[in-house]
Amino acid sequence: MLALESDRDRLFDALQQFGCLEVAEQSDKLADPEWNALVHRDESALDSRKEQLGLVSGALATLDQYAPAKSGLLSPLPQVEQAALYDDGALKRALNAASQIQTCSQDLTGTCDQIQRENGILRTLEPWLSLDVPLNTRPAGALYTAFGMIPASLDLEAVRKDLSLHADTSELYEASTDTEMHYLFFLCHRDQSEEALDVLKSYGFSSTSFKGITGTARETYDLHAGQIQVLEQKKQSLEETLRSFGTHRPALQLAFDRITQDIQKESCKERLLSTDQSFFLDGWVTAPDAGKLEELLGGFDCAYELTDPTEEEIPDVPVKLKNNFLTRCMNVVTEMYSLPAYDGLDPNPLMAPFFIVFFGMMMADMGYGILMIAAALVVLKKTRPREGTRNFMELVLWCGISTFIWGAMTGGFLGDFIPQIAKIINPNTTLTALPHLFTPLDDTVAILLGSLVLGVIQVVTGMAISVVKKTMDGQFWDAFWDEITWWVILAGIALAVLGVGSVAGFPVVLIVGCVMLLYGATRNARGFGKVTALIGTVYNGVTGYFSDILSYLRLMALMLSGSVIAQVFNTLGSVFGNVVVFIIISLIGNALNLALNLLGCYVHDLRLQCLEYFGRFYKEGGKPYQPLSIQTKYNDIIKEEQ
Repeated sequence: MLALESDRDRLFDALQQFGCLEVAEQSDKLADPEWNALVHRDESALDSRKEQLGLVSGALATLDQYAPAKSGLLSPLPQVEQAALYDDGALKRALNAASQIQTCSQDLTGTCDQIQRENGILRTLEPWLSLDVPLNTRPAGALYTAFGMIPASLDLEAVRKDLSLHADTSELYEASTDTEMHYLFFLCHRDQSEEALDVLKSYGFSSTSFKGITGTARETYDLHAGQIQVLEQKKQSLEETLRSFGTHRPALQLAFDRITQDIQKESCKERLLSTDQSFFLDGWVTAPDAGKLEELLGGFDCAYELTDPTEEEIPDVPVKLKNNFLTRCMNVVTEMYSLPAYDGLDPNPLMAPFFIVFFGMMMADMGYGILMIAAALVVLKKTRPREGTRNFMELVLWCGISTFIWGAMTGGFLGDFIPQIAKIINPNTTLTALPHLFTPLDDTVAILLGSLVLGVIQVVTGMAISVVKKTMDGQFWDAFWDEITWWVILAGIALAVLGVGSVAGFPVVLIVGCVMLLYGATRNARGFGKVTALIGTVYNGVTGYFSDILSYLRLMALMLSGSVIAQVFNTLGSVFGNVVVFIIISLIGNALNLALNLLGCYVHDLRLQCLEYFGRFYKEGGKPYQPLSIQTKYNDIIKEEQ
């Protein structure tokens, strides 16, 4: 797009409200001498906006310390009209308040530093308070004086006796003693000062000077104590002033959101190539929004061209995941791993059923499922969560439903909570277990086999997706020799085990599969390379497929461990034979078990998707789609109708 420089600010305001255009970097054009001779980078006001953001951020941090806001845990963000967000007068007033808060905070910091210094002086003076001698006393005439300290472990009387033997005109006055030192005032005739000091030094005497202090320790102490009282009053006044600024928090938060929008625009403007009269913009817009963009640009004097990405541009095309309300929760998982490449597949619809079913199988408890469902619904209903939080809580919701269903099949409700409490209430009860189809402890082998079957289904599904994608890309024969061949082999193994499809005792399907593998593995090799290619294909195929399928045993392992841990805590609680004690111990144990399983099941489920499943078909490396849009931290903006 080429547009007039005079329309730049107005156009970028409109594009930010539009929220679907990503401005691209122009580094390739700057490397072109012809472009470089015509245009220059725009020098925007980015630094000024960042300075303002630092001022407002500092003011909000100060208010968090001295006037913390009181809000509910699940309180939604306040909603603000878009016109209020872009109110320049409100921004100016907020910046003025932030500047006052900064000045007050700096004064408070300086006052606190002064108080610390004054307290340091008091601590220095405290050992000398009983000494009625000016601390600025210096040797004069025939009299030598000194203030100093010796270790408290020494016998002061012994020091005095030794000192009198070498300098009979000397005297030591003890100001005070603490656990570490004797604080002393020493005086003697100047003629004997050297001998006396040699004796004192032999006892570890170290002299002390009081620079800038006049009068006795008590007089100086009282003076600085009075100064501290004045400073403390000033500190309290400044803190009260800062607390009074708490009413400015909403305005400062709105200013923070406004400045971040300006920074986003200025950052995009730095990517432009400009002349004195016009500017050039290159960017990306999603196909569904192209019509709206053309309608927006119709209100400006500009020239533009909309084209689909070329094959050479595909590595630079950003990626936006767009799914329905059932599969968008998988964005959390996909974005944690890596976005798909632009010419790859969106894995969310292909992954959602497996992820949710596997998670529920590993948790498998009605009580845990109810808690997950309730927590997700409360957050979704109460807080108006944004896209990332919404997707995560929807994932918790779907996984909670799956957990409840699997728990109903295994008869688990906080482990065996209900049968245990029923037994405490009525030892003769016949309720030993809730209705169930199977249980982790009694049907371990069946669950193990079921886990392997689920693993085979997901691995084969991944291979099928790969076959379809390769076929659509014109690579059918690669799919035939790489995936379909292994299907034939796996089918041949299954038929041979079941004793079906053999001719004259030979497993025909398995033999056909092996022949296909022999040809497919060596078709692109030459000479001895055919042997190494065949060995590598067989080894990687056998170890890869079978180790991947065995990885699904973690479904059984986590189901079993979660059930056992819950039952252990329930059993511990039932030992006391008291309902209240049982409930306390059981709830604490199940809370720990739930926390452990939420993390463990998520991590292991994620591993199965990212390694065993994605490895079959997933092409990663996509760049996130980051359009110029209104993105706020403290407020939800009510956008104007376009």
